[in-house]
Amino acid sequence: MAVLRPHLALTVTDVDRAVPFYEALFGTTAEKRKPGYAKLSVVQPALNLTLTQGERTELGAFNHAGIQVETTEDVLAAKERLVAAGLAAFDELDTTCCYARQDKVWVRDPDGTPWEVFVTHEDTEEHGDGGLAVAEGTACGCADHEPGDCCGTVRACCAA
Repeated sequence: MAVLRPHLALTVTDVDRAVPFYEALFGTTAEKRKPGYAKLSVVQPALNLTLTQGERTELGAFNHAGIQVETTEDVLAAKERLVAAGLAAFDELDTTCCYARQDKVWVRDPDGTPWEVFVTHEDTEEHGDGGLAVAEGTACGCADHEPGDCCGTVRACCAA
């Protein structure tokens, strides 16, 4: 799998206030700015950083992490690897998320931390509704449960 860079998504209370901080921290400018959203492609260290405006949840500022790959085949290979390891993975193919058309697969670690493996095909003008499966808790990180079987919180679902 050809990994382009790790992905870190942070929930911030005010994107317009956060962007100058992260631009200064990483010495780069945001390559994509939309209402309530910004994306920075950091060269060194290689990082795809997104900032989404919203209320912080039980994860605090952390929203999700991911691995950006080159092709849909890389996404599907990651899904096969995760399922072979006994993990439940939920895919979203040809979805619009974060102002981009993407193919992705979601999985959660044993503590409920959401991870995605994704490829971006093109930018869009719509934010989209991709990623809702993780937000709604339907993509457990344990093989004992089928997607949709979660009781609303991954910790409760996967603790069984």
